[in-house]
This record gives sequence, C-alpha cells and structure tokens, in this order.
Amino acid sequence: MKVICTSPSFAKYDAAPIEVLQQHGFELITLPADAPLSALEPHLADTVAMIVAFTDVNEELLNKAPQLKIVCKHGVGVDNINLDATRARGIYVTNVPDANKHAVADFAFALILNSARQITQAVIETRAGNWPRIFATDVYGKTLGIIGLGNIGKQVALRAKGFNMRVIAFDFYPDEAFAAEHGIEFVTLDQLTESSDFITLHKPLTDKTRNLFDAARIKQMKKSAFLINASRGGIVNEQDLYQALLDNVIAGAAADVFEQEPLNEHPLFTLSNFIPTSHIAGYTDGAISAIGERCVTQIVQCIKKSQRPVNVMNGLE
Repeated sequence: MKVICTSPSFAKYDAAPIEVLQQHGFELITLPADAPLSALEPHLADTVAMIVAFTDVNEELLNKAPQLKIVCKHGVGVDNINLDATRARGIYVTNVPDANKHAVADFAFALILNSARQITQAVIETRAGNWPRIFATDVYGKTLGIIGLGNIGKQVALRAKGFNMRVIAFDFYPDEAFAAEHGIEFVTLDQLTESSDFITLHKPLTDKTRNLFDAARIKQMKKSAFLINASRGGIVNEQDLYQALLDNVIAGAAADVFEQEPLNEHPLFTLSNFIPTSHIAGYTDGAISAIGERCVTQIVQCIKKSQRPVNVMNGLE
C-alpha cells in the first residue's frame, strides 16, 4: 500500500509520522512539491493515500489512481483539490485546520507590526549604509478588522487584545459566543473595510472570497490603513492592489500568499509600501510536526481501521 507525499515539510522535524506509516505497512513515496503528473503516474495504480501541499489533485490524476481512498492536505487550504471529483469517487479529503493556527496568527501579527513600523524598509536602508529616520504608525489602540474569525482569526484577535486594539470582524458564519466573550464586534464587510486601521484576511479561497478585495473595496479603506493577507492568493486582486499602493490609496500591504506560486518577480515587489513573503506563515517546527501527525492519523483511520477520518472536507459519511 503506497502513500504518495508531495509536501516538502512532511516529517521535517520529527520522523515519527514516517515510522507510524511503516508500522502500519504503508510504503511512503516522497516526491517534490512541483512533481508533474508524469512523475506521480508510476505509483498511482497502487496508491491508497496522498499527502499533498500544492499538487493539483484533478480528475486526470484521480482516474489514474483506482485504489486511492484519501487525500490529506498537509495544511489548511484545499483549493488545489477537486472536491467534486473526489466526492464522485468516494475519496475522503481531509485537512488540518487548527494545527498551525498559532504559527499563522503569530506571522499575521508580525506582518501587521512590520507594515506599521516599516521594519523591512528600515533594514534595507540601514544595510545600504543609510541611517533612516522613519516616521511610522502606531499599532497600540488602533482598530483591527479580521475577515474570517475561524481558528486562525480568533488567535489573531487574542493577540490584538495585548495591544489594546479594538477588534471588529466579518464572517459568513459568525461565532457569536467567542465574540461576546472577548469583546469582538461583528460588523458588515463594508463597515469593517471603512473603519479598520489594519485588515487581516483569514478565509479560504472560494467563489465568495475570490477578488473580495478589488479596486472598489480597497478604495473604501482608510488612506492610512494596511491590508494583510496570510490566507490565500486570489482573495486580493493583485493588479488592483498594485495600482492602489502605487497611487497611495492605502498606506501599505503585506502578503504571504499569491495567485501564482512560486514567484520570481511581480510588480508588487517593486513597491516599498508592500511586504512580500514566500507562503511561510505556517512553517514552524511545532506546527509542521503536528500537521504531519494529524495526516498520518487520518490515513490510518481511513485505511487500516475502516473509520471515517477526521476533518472530512467533502461531506462524505
């Protein structure tokens, strides 16, 4: 029984997940994250499970994997997996929505602080031999707008309380109890956009969220505001954001995610009021180890114990 893994960070810090697979009789096939279908194909005929990062799990791949029972996303977002096709085949799809919540929340808040205090710009200019006097923006006491008050958004909100921030939120499925307990106010998307000093995005990429922040919505933001995206590329229209930053429609933005990844160049990279990072928000030793353990548990549940795996994404019972 083969398990194909295309996540480069699987078992990076701890070999325990690999050992568990071996103990249960699985053969682990490790391939690069960008491995084409032709590289996967020799193994697909007898593969029962996949652990994927960004591999395109589409109908063509599924048709070549007749024994496949489960696809585990080594992370949160499943937009690279065709859920309609897996549902039609009776293949479970799982993710690990909370294992990296602290890592991503830390990173999102780091981008907020970096954007406000222009730390990256200060580093670049100081290393160049300048001694910049950068007059920046306060974070303490400002208004933070969180779009998506789920596992990660909630952790960002708790961190914001340490900075005495007013926290407002928008979510399609609001957790009123959590908001009431922590003094968070749910508002409309327009109200959040217009009122926030910092906006941080924590929603998956869906038809509802694609291009959620386009030119019109960005124009609703305060001129002094910052937009942070550590969720998924495609939620922010990158061309519209570029033009808005170029025209100083808003003060700045930061993104750990892009529509196309990896990127060697992008117009946004030329702007001093934009901070790009390489989709690393969830990459900490603790988070990566926890995600690997969860994926293996899901595979064992599904294949060896004939149980319904946890965190099924496509509604199969």
